[in-house]
Amino acid sequence: MEPSAGGNAVMGDKGDQAPQLSHFDRAGQAWMVNVTGKRDTARLATAAGSVTMSQTAYELIKAGRAGKGDVLGLARVAGIMAAKRVGELIPLCHPLNLGMVTVDFTLEDEENRVNIEATAALVGKTGVEMEALTAVSVAALTIYDMCKAVDKGITINNIRLLGKSGGKSGTYRRTENSL
Repeated sequence: MEPSAGGNAVMGDKGDQAPQLSHFDRAGQAWMVNVTGKRDTARLATAAGSVTMSQTAYELIKAGRAGKGDVLGLARVAGIMAAKRVGELIPLCHPLNLGMVTVDFTLEDEENRVNIEATAALVGKTGVEMEALTAVSVAALTIYDMCKAVDKGITINNIRLLGKSGGKSGTYRRTENSL
């Protein structure tokens, strides 16, 4: 079965039917969205999340004295590497030639929390939301892995898309009340 021309097999005119999931054809079969007819545009996406832990684990990260080394430095590299591999990790995602990925951290002493923010960018036919979200997720998992010997109760929280720009759907900015 061949998906319809134009790269979106299940969505009709936006005015005549509810939005549908883009990775399924009319028969409900999974397929990779056809982006060959789309033009290249600048795309950017930013995602965020956090890791909350015991004061002991937090102080080790903050002091750069965790047993496995520079936790945040390694988490940054892990997040960047993961963003570059999304096409291999998530079924039906296009492999992308990323132009930029950043992973940054802020520390919240009162909450023993590390906040993570990742941004991915490229000029291409499809967005980079999954790359930014994956960068945050893997950075958070790396922090967990490196600190679990001190605190097995670490929690990874609130991974979400903060915003994206470029492409046919335009700009999205998360509001505080977005679910």
